[in-house]
Amino acid sequence: MGSERLPGRPSMPLARAPMIVRQIERMARARRVDRIVVSTTTDPADDVLEAVVRREAIAVHRGPPQDELARLAGALAAHPADHVVRIGDDSPLIDPDLIDATVALHLAEHADHTTNRSPGAAFPAGQGVEVITADGLRRLAAESAALRLHAGDAPAAPPPPVRWSSLALLAQPDQGAVRWAVEGPADYAFVAAVYDALYPANRAFTSADVRRLLEQRPDLATFGGVRRL
Repeated sequence: MGSERLPGRPSMPLARAPMIVRQIERMARARRVDRIVVSTTTDPADDVLEAVVRREAIAVHRGPPQDELARLAGALAAHPADHVVRIGDDSPLIDPDLIDATVALHLAEHADHTTNRSPGAAFPAGQGVEVITADGLRRLAAESAALRLHAGDAPAAPPPPVRWSSLALLAQPDQGAVRWAVEGPADYAFVAAVYDALYPANRAFTSADVRRLLEQRPDLATFGGVRRL
């Protein structure tokens, strides 16, 4: 809830429901995801977010405001899994088929980490999916905590290199400059217009539906002076 550019973002309305609820609706259509958990902070401002999410019968885990890795590791400890899929709260147009495709690549190649936002071949902002093994997430959280603990000390030697297999689901052509993420007021207005146009007729509208709409609506294709198509 404490976004600097758009305070209260998760609770802002899309098609008469909070944005976080609309995003959860879309994520729930992914076939390769077994459970959704909202990870947020212990900041009192996020009490509202927890209440909204729990009304949707979705689990919530809360952790340190300044440490996302600790929050994710805590959510994993509370809700054990073999792999974790991370999707930011700025993604109310997230594509469930893209979630499934990223997870499928990750599992097929036995990767430690998989993303679909690789520079030069990225899917749009707001379509970002990261998958990481449970062991990899725990390692990252532990290493991050150790670095913070010793931040004031000069290490005697550099840390050993981490052996890490990372894969990318590639977009062709590159769509990295396209923004469907809700980062500021113009992004919210863009996504609200998309929902107003598509959601009443089809609650499960797809990314292809969004692109067809943008092809028909040049005003939306560059809304806010940003590339949307």
